[in-house]
Amino acid sequence: MSFVVSGLPLDPFRPLFGLSDEALAERGVIRYVADAPQGFPCRITLTDARPGETLLLANYEHQPADTPFRSRHAIFVGEQAAETARYVDEVPPSLALRPYISLRAFDAGGMMLDGQIAPGAELAPVIERMLDVDEVAYLHAHYAGRGCYAARIDRR
Repeated sequence: MSFVVSGLPLDPFRPLFGLSDEALAERGVIRYVADAPQGFPCRITLTDARPGETLLLANYEHQPADTPFRSRHAIFVGEQAAETARYVDEVPPSLALRPYISLRAFDAGGMMLDGQIAPGAELAPVIERMLDVDEVAYLHAHYAGRGCYAARIDRR
């Protein structure tokens, strides 16, 4: 089963890049400076920010379906992001390096059908197995520790 892991679109976040901390605070957004090589995963590029790079911590509605599974959560987006990542049949670095990732399978109406937890380095076969179910329309990946949304996964 071929799959695509996609980052968030850049355009909704671009107007926030470079705003003052005060202007960001008015929008409920906080600027962070990465101080470690891991721990600041950008949801646009699907890579971890390098130390010294700036990211914005914002609340984002990643599951807008009008179901009980509608959801929003805190995410990081790197101010250096230039384009949305798209990984074909490959697990992005920001997922592969994590000890555990939670995968959630949804149908076309946004109802959750299944959930699995797997080590980041072993995600590909779990993704393939979950997408092999006809009723599954897409997957969401979440970081298992804090539960933050990480990426969307679709059939290719």
